Amino acid sequence: MAEVVQFQILPEQVDDLALIHAKIKSELALTHDDFTFEWRKRSIDARKKIIKLNCSFIVYLKDEASVFTPFFTPQNVADKKRIAIIGAGPAGLFAALRCLEVGLCPVVFERGKDVRSRRRDLAELNKKSIVNPESNYCFGEGGAGTYSDGKLYTRSKKRGDVEKTLKLFVEFGADKDILVDAHPHIGTNKLPQIIVGMREFIVANGGEVHFESKLTDIKLQENAISAIEINHSNWFEFDRVILATGHSARDIFELLHTRGIKVDAKPFALGVRIEHTQELIDTIQYHGRLNDSFIPPASYSLVAQVDGRGVYSFCMCPGGIVAPCATAQEEVVTNGWSPSKRNNIYSNSGIVVSVDPSDFPGKENDPFVCLDFQKSIEKKAWEMAGKTQKVPAQRLVDFVQKKKSIDFPRSSYQPGIVSVEMDSIFPPFIANRLRKAFVEFDKKMNGFLTNDAVLHAPESRTSSPILIPRNPETMEHVSTKGLFPCAEGAGYAGGIVSAAIDGMNCVDAIITSFQKEA
Repeated sequence: MAEVVQFQILPEQVDDLALIHAKIKSELALTHDDFTFEWRKRSIDARKKIIKLNCSFIVYLKDEASVFTPFFTPQNVADKKRIAIIGAGPAGLFAALRCLEVGLCPVVFERGKDVRSRRRDLAELNKKSIVNPESNYCFGEGGAGTYSDGKLYTRSKKRGDVEKTLKLFVEFGADKDILVDAHPHIGTNKLPQIIVGMREFIVANGGEVHFESKLTDIKLQENAISAIEINHSNWFEFDRVILATGHSARDIFELLHTRGIKVDAKPFALGVRIEHTQELIDTIQYHGRLNDSFIPPASYSLVAQVDGRGVYSFCMCPGGIVAPCATAQEEVVTNGWSPSKRNNIYSNSGIVVSVDPSDFPGKENDPFVCLDFQKSIEKKAWEMAGKTQKVPAQRLVDFVQKKKSIDFPRSSYQPGIVSVEMDSIFPPFIANRLRKAFVEFDKKMNGFLTNDAVLHAPESRTSSPILIPRNPETMEHVSTKGLFPCAEGAGYAGGIVSAAIDGMNCVDAIITSFQKEA
């Protein structure tokens, strides 16, 4: 029977197989060398000055060996029951892959373009500040995750099979290290080709993927889905629809509301994206040691309770870039991403404040109250930046001291930055909490509060400000039969892996619904 062994080594010893072999032998008190081992998990422990590597191995004794168990057994589904999947982000694509396993034919409708065509629109956005509302960092093949880093870390272990999700990424070209690393990461430079491989596989096995195909209407019969309209012109009959449109598809929320399909306001978070040099973050986190060939660029995770509200870091990108993520011309939105090597000289992270419908007295029952607030901040940022895709910016200490910045050390944000006081964009309940939180964060990471750090505003697309309520047992919408609200856009996931799992779970729920009808 295989054993699991855990111990620490120095990062420099990670490839010293003789040393690892000896430590395993010692840990298991073995008197022989008749065993093999493979990595299970690894992570950096930088809590003390001498940095260690936490190691976990699976050890096979004597004649034991790892047994390969097929984890993905697709079939050709060209002539099988068809279901509609709206959106080709991680939820939609993994739902489609799951369909191939269970014998359903996925028909994926994606409003944006394929990866290659999408790149040209991103170049127009970065270089000319031209926003294509249907093809941008949020909309298109692979969804927002394709060009926003490819972080695969999740705390959602109870949602479903995390390991299977990671193995599927490896199946389509991701490095096997994501199965081992505590905080797995693919990288924006590698993820697009993996996404293309998934799409080509879905089509080769009888599924369909349609680009530039936007959901524009829904037909109901007796509170059940009967058909969907694409691009204001073509109607398709479906009685099962997975809605995996992402949290930036605001027109979908409005469509549902117009058709009498219930949506609710939902808490979300909003703030700024802060950029330091990666060298500073390495120095703080690694006690003066800079990242090298043995330790990765340092990251951080920060949280503080300020005036009864959570303020926390979000989507931290070591060696990353701050990116323009607007989905309409008259708004400014920031996000961050990193290449696979995380080797850019900057480090960035969202720093956000929790926002609740109760923050807007008299409007708590308005399903769009949080969405409207999100829109208003993005529109104000656009206006403050001269009605361009440049981003409002302020040095960190200047913000804490309520001073306008007269110059900047740098910014990786390609469209450019404009000096703006953050208090002119955010209401006091956001700005004041951010200000206090930065002081608290500096107590946890001495040196974090520096005027060399630059704030970019806003970081506003952390999660959906709308909940599309579903029955927790059936995963169907609470009042609309056949509609399966899914992942981040519906308020049920918070990253690539959790969204992928939610997509697969929706397919399993659909299978159950068919079985109940049989």
